[in-house]
Amino acid sequence: MSVHVLFKTGERPEGGTLSARLVAEIREAVFDKRLKPGDFLGSENDIAERAQVSRMAARDALRTLAALGVVEIKVGAGGGVRIAHGNPRQFAEALAVQLDLAGISAAEILDAQRAIETLAAELAAEHATASELAGLKRLLAAAEEQIDDVPAFTRACLDFHVAVAEASHNRVLAAQLRSLQHVSWPTRNPALTRTVALHILDVHRQLVALIEARDAAATRRLMDEHVKMIRARRTTPSGRNATKHGAVC
Repeated sequence: MSVHVLFKTGERPEGGTLSARLVAEIREAVFDKRLKPGDFLGSENDIAERAQVSRMAARDALRTLAALGVVEIKVGAGGGVRIAHGNPRQFAEALAVQLDLAGISAAEILDAQRAIETLAAELAAEHATASELAGLKRLLAAAEEQIDDVPAFTRACLDFHVAVAEASHNRVLAAQLRSLQHVSWPTRNPALTRTVALHILDVHRQLVALIEARDAAATRRLMDEHVKMIRARRTTPSGRNATKHGAVC
């Protein structure tokens, strides 16, 4: 698709800036599949000329689109602007920042996490590959070795939950879980005791066994109970701070 079709000849937006309108038009073209990953839009000058906007307006639009992850801009010989290839991790990090800045409570985060993780676990039981199952077992072994190292064990737990979500083969669920965990996963975990850690390991082993047995319903039920336990341990009357410093799953 050429950028010149974004604006009809002589047309100007009724509201907002030319830059904002160009952003909206290119984004809409991506959603409508008129623009696809890798499509070349030309140079900044090309885009300005075809859209009949100033170079400054085109530059502002491209900066916004690049920040949104919609376009990739390469400078120098052979450079120009292309529609970007998707990067769910970039989306997850950006959403996490917005959730944190908005002051979303621990209870809200964990309610959403419960919905995501239970479905992801169910789908993992249906779709996990042999290599993904092997990866889950390696994470269990690593967590067992690190049980007395609280930061390492905490990281191993996070990696395990993400690995289950990735085994669902649903990239939306995996990206959403990553974004929530950026906000909800504790950077410190002083409340984690060896007894709690052993319980966590036992639940994780059961989850792997159920995924391997392809028992989707039972996997979903166990993950639901597990995340409800996490929610109960992390939410306190102090709200968001419980998420930052409460016991990890």
